[in-house]
Amino acid sequence: MNTVVSAMALDYPAKKLHVYLSDDGGSPLTLNGMREAYDFARWWLPFCKRYGVKTRCPKAYFREEEDDEGIGMSSETEFDSEKQKVKEKYELFKERVSEHRKRHRGDSSHTGQDHPPTIEVVRGDVIDEVVQAHQEPMPQLIYVSREKRPSHHHHFKAGALNALLRVSGVISNSPYILLLDCDMYCNDHSSARQAMCFHLDPRLSRSLSLVQFPQRFHNISENDIYDSKIRSYFWTCWYGMDGLKGPILSGTCFYIKRESLYRKPTQEGSDLMDLKKLFGHSNEFIKHLWRKEKPSKDTFAGDSAALRKETQLLASCGYENGTKWGQEVGFMYYSVVEDYFTGFTLHCNGWTSVFYNPPKPQFLGTATTNLNDLLIQGTRWSSGLSKVGISRFCPLVYGSLRMPILQSMCYAQLALFPFYCLPICCFATIPQICLVNGISIYPEVSSSYIMLFAFIFLSSLCKHLHEVVASGHTVQTFLNEQRIWMIKSTTSHVYGTIDAVMTQIGMRRASFLPTNKVDDDEQSKRYEMGIFDFQTSILFLAPMVTLVILNMASFIVGVARVLTLGGGDELFMQIVLSFFILAMTYPVIEGMVLRTDKGRIPRSVTTLSAFLSLALLLLGSGFLMR
Repeated sequence: MNTVVSAMALDYPAKKLHVYLSDDGGSPLTLNGMREAYDFARWWLPFCKRYGVKTRCPKAYFREEEDDEGIGMSSETEFDSEKQKVKEKYELFKERVSEHRKRHRGDSSHTGQDHPPTIEVVRGDVIDEVVQAHQEPMPQLIYVSREKRPSHHHHFKAGALNALLRVSGVISNSPYILLLDCDMYCNDHSSARQAMCFHLDPRLSRSLSLVQFPQRFHNISENDIYDSKIRSYFWTCWYGMDGLKGPILSGTCFYIKRESLYRKPTQEGSDLMDLKKLFGHSNEFIKHLWRKEKPSKDTFAGDSAALRKETQLLASCGYENGTKWGQEVGFMYYSVVEDYFTGFTLHCNGWTSVFYNPPKPQFLGTATTNLNDLLIQGTRWSSGLSKVGISRFCPLVYGSLRMPILQSMCYAQLALFPFYCLPICCFATIPQICLVNGISIYPEVSSSYIMLFAFIFLSSLCKHLHEVVASGHTVQTFLNEQRIWMIKSTTSHVYGTIDAVMTQIGMRRASFLPTNKVDDDEQSKRYEMGIFDFQTSILFLAPMVTLVILNMASFIVGVARVLTLGGGDELFMQIVLSFFILAMTYPVIEGMVLRTDKGRIPRSVTTLSAFLSLALLLLGSGFLMR
């Protein structure tokens, strides 16, 4: 609800600001929470405007207990009094939401996968004295829960966004849309005005689809052992792509032009029948497709029966049947990474984007701060990206014909990135098995050819280190990113690519497991201390632990072989490679051997992985000895 309130408090004319919440589960708790949020906003919005409050997310504001940035023309005593009153209202708001949750806990009458559409223009419960005192207009707040039935594919987040596009098209039809995930909030109330500077620039506006702000997080530790801030994208890649046709649509924290989701920048209006084939049979929605103004108040006034009927139709699960929603218009359905594929489609259609990263974070959210959520999220991303990479939409083929070659290469780098799992798994196993058997696969140290291998290895590390330092980060960030890259390449990237291949050949249906948005205090504490938490599935733990044990065994055997039998000149590179892998994965070794806390690697997993590494070593050795 803090996301909703912070969006309502944006510095933008209230009559032009409409806040929609998409509740895909159709929960009565969420709807009740919105009503409570609207009542609290009656107090919060006037307070923010009167005293120049800059942090307009109430949770963040009261957590920081800032001495505020400006108290207008009023005295400090008056400000403190008003602040205390608003804080009491905020505590009451939280209590009422919590009480409602407790009353409905265990209610099995509602299911998130089978429910009718619900659309409500939220008015709150009562008009209290604060409204009479300030008489300022409030932004419109609308709750939207699309219909979901087990017999209909709901297309995950993209399907919910398309339902929201249609419903908002007949209620407000605002030409620009801000998209925020539920764990993000507006940290700078001026973000809308800043985005409009780009959208309304006559040199850009004709072809500009979206203004992308970076995802920034309030719970990132200084060490950031899981690379939760995603530095390589928001501090490196997106800046580079901004010099081409713009960055990739990144799922949240962007202002997008509604029109760009409906047609190409050079496309004119179409025949009515063609429009119905694209957008469905709602005459009211089609009537407002190319219009910048809101729907007529005479036609749709407040909660009129006509409005309710039309929005129910647009949010029904069967509305998209026989249309091009998710294929040619709206957010794209082809991949579970709907943001990547939608952005790719927009750029292919001739639209451009802008990356804007001002000094003050415009939006702040909650990052994944435990290994389990990180790998689940990584598996979903890897699956969606790999599916695009191995399909007819592969950016190197499909994209290179529709956008600059460098832009298509940027998209291809992301789509094919999960396939790094193949060389990484090879580098983590083949040289090690050969080392145990005394077989050299690299040039001798005395050979001049060793310089070629050393150059490739060191130049790759130096390139990465330069990018990290150039973006204002430290060597520790470089080490963390290398470590997480190795862990993901042997776990989530492997499962993601397998899932994509199986989905592509029809052996599996696409699935979507949302990232956990709730913090665990114990896991968060370990993250702040820089300690890995290995409380995750054995499917993630077993591969990484198996490879670490294999490298430990090969390093020990290799060093022992060199000390007793010689041959260090031939086996040096393989010993160095095993040592490098062990150094980078030290937290895994620590979790297996040294730690006894709840976040350690379970002994059963270590035992299983030891047997798996032994089996892998025996199979590899048997193959080499044939």
